Amino acid sequence: MDDRCLLFFVRNPERGAVKSRLAGVLGEEVAVGLYENFILDMLSTLEKGGFSCSVCFYPADALADIKEVLGAQYRYLPQQGADLGERMKHCLHQAFSAGFLRAVLIGSDLPDLPGDIVDESFASLQRVDAVIGPARDGGYYLIGFKKDSFTPEVFRDMPWGTETVLQQTIDMLQNHQRTIHLLPSWDDIDNLEDLAKFVERNRKTSRCPRTMAYLKDKDVLARRRREP
Repeated sequence: MDDRCLLFFVRNPERGAVKSRLAGVLGEEVAVGLYENFILDMLSTLEKGGFSCSVCFYPADALADIKEVLGAQYRYLPQQGADLGERMKHCLHQAFSAGFLRAVLIGSDLPDLPGDIVDESFASLQRVDAVIGPARDGGYYLIGFKKDSFTPEVFRDMPWGTETVLQQTIDMLQNHQRTIHLLPSWDDIDNLEDLAKFVERNRKTSRCPRTMAYLKDKDVLARRRREP
């Protein structure tokens, strides 16, 4: 068995539950459709990696809805815990309990993230204790550990959604004498500005065809420019 496990964190794509800032300007229907295509594009990339991949879904009772969108062919794992930190810790613990020696957890707002970055994250865990993918908003889009260097303390009492999450995580890992590899920075897509930057950098790529086709079909950015 390959000793690598990728934990892909997703939310049930339903109205009022995903991409709230985009929904405020684009409408709930478009925001939900956009998020679904984020997930599908990322799965297409992740499936090429050769590692085990688990779709970690939230809320924990949404399995039927998630399967209706993504299909039954994936390995599904419910996110369990009172907050994001507990849910991340639980899923990583599940991966290591299942026998995997390297586990990487990644978010679902990165439809154009190159597969090479995910490969780099696993490769780095052959020589360091932890790997982090910094987001430009001060958080991170990816975190991973080796089984014998898993440090669940980094998920406790963390101010999720703030610009200090990345630095606090690094500080805590260093306090536990963990060696760290930092991946290239990448942007989550949370608001209209993020979306515009995403479109601009992917006009000539083929990394995220579903998302780009959906945006073109809905005429999203052009429609926003025409509005007063």
